[in-house]
Amino acid sequence: MDFQVVVLAGGASKNLIPLVSKEVPKPLLPVANRPVLSYVLELLEQSNLKDLIVVVEGQDAAVRVGGWISGAYVGRLRVEVAAVPEDVGTAGALRAIAHRLTAKDIMVVSGDLVSDVPPGAVAAAHRRHDAVVTAMLCSAPVSGPSESGSSGGKDKTKKPGRYNIIGLDPTKQFLLYIATGAELEKDIRMQKSILRAVGQMEIRADLMDAHLYAFKRSVLQEVLDQKDTFQSLRQDVLPYLVRSQLKSEVLLNGAPQAEENGNEKVNPLKNQVMLSQILANVSTPSFHELYGLGTNGSTRRTHKCCVYIASNSKYCMRLNSIQAFSDVNRDVIGEASHLSGYSFSAQNNIIHPSAGLGSKTTVGPHCMLGEGSQMGDKCSVKRSVIGRHCRIGSNVKVANSVIMNHVTIADGCSIQGSVICSNVQLQERVVLKDCQVGAGFVVTAGSECKGEALAKKEK
Repeated sequence: MDFQVVVLAGGASKNLIPLVSKEVPKPLLPVANRPVLSYVLELLEQSNLKDLIVVVEGQDAAVRVGGWISGAYVGRLRVEVAAVPEDVGTAGALRAIAHRLTAKDIMVVSGDLVSDVPPGAVAAAHRRHDAVVTAMLCSAPVSGPSESGSSGGKDKTKKPGRYNIIGLDPTKQFLLYIATGAELEKDIRMQKSILRAVGQMEIRADLMDAHLYAFKRSVLQEVLDQKDTFQSLRQDVLPYLVRSQLKSEVLLNGAPQAEENGNEKVNPLKNQVMLSQILANVSTPSFHELYGLGTNGSTRRTHKCCVYIASNSKYCMRLNSIQAFSDVNRDVIGEASHLSGYSFSAQNNIIHPSAGLGSKTTVGPHCMLGEGSQMGDKCSVKRSVIGRHCRIGSNVKVANSVIMNHVTIADGCSIQGSVICSNVQLQERVVLKDCQVGAGFVVTAGSECKGEALAKKEK
């Protein structure tokens, strides 16, 4: 298909502290005991998109991610891992690797995307419309970003998140408006030319920009070169292309388009021939094509910004917050278990054959117990993921939580709605509710914590 794929994998990700660390950068955070990056890589592999550049923030993180990829995907994918400085933004990351982009079209996808929407469908829509950009939109997750960072809670407390305000044409194929971040609180301001050309616009607040885009490479590189203050694809590059689609300043196919001011005149007969060709080639011409013909023999510069809207039956979520980390882990062992790559038991859970359970210990549905982990007597696990080689004492209760690898939990502990990172030790009778515990931290006996982030102080 001649698509080159760039996976923006991130690195330290400050909004995921204390879950991330030097030893576990964001791309290697576990989702159902697999690195989150594996979900995107296998999704791309299924669409036969195997020529990849994985961009990682920070040299040390890039080495760790590269080492994992080379072991897990040898012979399956052609992956080049590129290190970029931290905090350069998504646009800055692409600028840093621009010299490596050679294909006609570039697919850019976030490495924290967990989805079953085929990227190949986005690529096909992009080519079909000859667009400069095509963005994948999906239904906004039912659990919105948490202001407090709380990682758990009952489903009934979850509310739909408002991630974007989207403007679509009547055919739902073209992107007319997009607001995100701070722009969500402002009044909607539309280009009059777009409204006049399209006639009507549908405003949607129930869709999320999934951060999977197909770009025409020549246009992407031109925008990144000329707009050197742009830092974000989602907040800068995409809105710019959408705003300017009927007064295009970009070069299409390497050549400037005709001027919009009417100084360049064309034969009216030629204009009629162009209209006849458009009508003959497509059943319903886009408003870009009709608008581009102009009036009084003039032509106008336009480019197309398209969308691919995923079916409501598809799963699509990004692991870009502590709340999302818990939600994605919950979903991948629950309603989206087909994404996990595991075979679930008749009890609808996964207990590794090498794991051990004590007397009267129960592991409920939608749970995972990793390789080599051992649990004592009279324990209870509900809707939780427990990693590899954990040592859990007796009378321990775990609910709606994620416990990573090599964690030691002493007798009588209670863990609810929390994330426990690798090599943590919980001493006797610790009670945690809606907490995050960073790697290697020791929680002393009898501690009771609610809504706290516990981590070692960085030296």
